[in-house]
Parts: sequence; C-alpha cells; structure tokens
Amino acid sequence: MGLDYTLVLWNKHKKTYDKIIGFGMLLYLLVFIILTLVLNPETTAETMIIRAFGSLAVLMLHIILIIGPLSRLNPQFLPILYNRRHLGVSMFLAALVHGVFSIIQFHTLGNVNPIYAVFTSNMDYGSLTNFPFQVLGFLALLILFFMASTSHDFFLKNLSPKIWKGLHMMVYLAYALIIMHVFLGAFQQETSPFTIGIMVIGFMLITSLHLISALKESKIDGLKSEKADDGWLKVCGADEIPNDRAKIFTVGKERVAIFKYDGKLSAIHNVCKHQGGPLGEGKIVDGCITCPWHGYQYLPQNGQSPPPFTEKVVTYGLRLDEGMIYINPDGFEEGTEVEPVKC
Repeated sequence: MGLDYTLVLWNKHKKTYDKIIGFGMLLYLLVFIILTLVLNPETTAETMIIRAFGSLAVLMLHIILIIGPLSRLNPQFLPILYNRRHLGVSMFLAALVHGVFSIIQFHTLGNVNPIYAVFTSNMDYGSLTNFPFQVLGFLALLILFFMASTSHDFFLKNLSPKIWKGLHMMVYLAYALIIMHVFLGAFQQETSPFTIGIMVIGFMLITSLHLISALKESKIDGLKSEKADDGWLKVCGADEIPNDRAKIFTVGKERVAIFKYDGKLSAIHNVCKHQGGPLGEGKIVDGCITCPWHGYQYLPQNGQSPPPFTEKVVTYGLRLDEGMIYINPDGFEEGTEVEPVKC
C-alpha cells in the first residue's frame, strides 16, 4: 500500500520482478534473432524486428491472461500477480515496437498519411480471406495503450476501482482482436502452421484455466447455509476455519469472509477496495487482514484500513452457539466497529 502517488513505488520485490521481465524479454529476442538468422538468413532486419517484437508481445499477453486464474488456483503464483501491471506495460512497449515498425515497413512509402493508410490501403472489409488484418492489430494496440497509460493507482483511485476494473477488462477485447489479427495475417501471408499452432495452444490454455478457476469459484457460491428462526445464517463450525485465515460464504448476494485470529472471529465483505481482490483468500498479518493481490490491509473488527489509509469495507455481526458460527445477513455500514466473537 502507498499513501502518496509516485511514478513507481519501488521496493526490493518490484525491482527483482522488473529485472526478471527485462531479462526474459532480452533473452527471447536474442533467441528469436539467432534462430531466424540460422533458419531464414535472407530475412530483412525490419521484418525480423516486426516478427520478434510481435511474437514477444503475444507471448507476454498470454502470460498476463493466465496469471489471474493461476493465482486463484494456487497461491504460489500470487507474487507474479502482485506486479502484473508492470508486465502489462512492458507487453505494450513490445507491441508498440511491432506496430511502429509495421507501419514504417508497409505504409510510409506513399504520399498518404501512414495511419490513414492502415485503414484505406486495403478496403476489402467484406472479405474473410482478404480482410485488412492490420486494422485489427492497430485497434488492439490502441486498447493496450489506453490500459498502459491508465495503469497507475492515480487513475484507479480517481476513476473508482469498479470503473477502472471494468475498463481494464478490455484486455479480453484486445486479445480477441489480436487473435483475429494473427490468424488472418498468417492465413494471408504465411504458409507455416507454427504461428497458428501457438495461438491455438495459448487460447486453449487461457480458456481452460479460466473455466477451472470459475468452477472453483462456483463451489463458494454453492456453500449452503441454514437459516435460523431469528434470520441469522448458520454457516460452519469454528474449528473449520484455520487460525489467521478465513472461510468464504455467500450471504445474500454478497461474498463474506469470516476470519479466525487470536481466538476471535470477525466477518467482513470479501472484496478489496483496491482492485476487487478476494480478502478471504488472504491472511492476518500484524493484526490486519491482508489482501493476497496487492497487500492492502483492513482491521478485522471494523473493516477499516489502518491510518493514514482510508479504505473501508462492510462488516457483519457473528455469534457462536455450541461451536457453530452464525452470521447476520444484514451487513453494517462500511467501517462499522463490531465486537469480535471469542471462540
């Protein structure tokens, strides 16, 4: 968490993360260039740059899209999720190099504006086999630019997390455009099945991981609760929740995390105010519920971030009866103090 806006809030982990990203990108480009020189030595430098950075951007986009579901399925991937926006900006820069060199290579030799030429050099928009695939790539690049330029927490805070998250879900639209861009480009200009094969494998991997993750999420919504006479919900036994951890339940239409810590129980809304992270998948650190995505913290008894931070989430009343936990389905206002239940 950071209180003041800075261009990058550097720490040891972010520096290590970015070094790995930079080294990985350089290594990929080096291997790609060497293989191209060995297998296809007549390739021009411009074409090599276009293909190297284009394939790098596509590979990085696939990695970005699988980080989310992998983190939900296995917490060991959470460190990769923590700075995923750095990976996204790096991916955009690789895509930008690909796009700029493509425009220079194919649209700067005439006397028409190069950007205008992207949309008008091929007007066969009604044809599948000859569709102007470069337009699709250009539109995808615009979306990636928008996402990279608004990735900072300044925009997240001022647009509101809900709107910011919704806008950044456009990455899936960009991915769809890139799939069509690559497929049509390979179909129209290349005969090698390698590019198509890589895209098919990547698409299947992303789809499978998202479906598996969604299945895991549906099990949370499927957890049954028993309604008592007074309207409270009987959810689980106190011994079913590990120390300093939580169990997530659907209460009404909202997900609620019930935490056990220091021999006490508290319940808060499961969604982090930062980027909608699942608080119930985090743990208690230094007395605070710590979001597993980006480390935002909340006090379990009142759902408030410790000062000077101001984030708040809804809290819920609990009671314990013969070892069973009951929760009041009507949550309190965000940041309301609720006496923890001793267990």
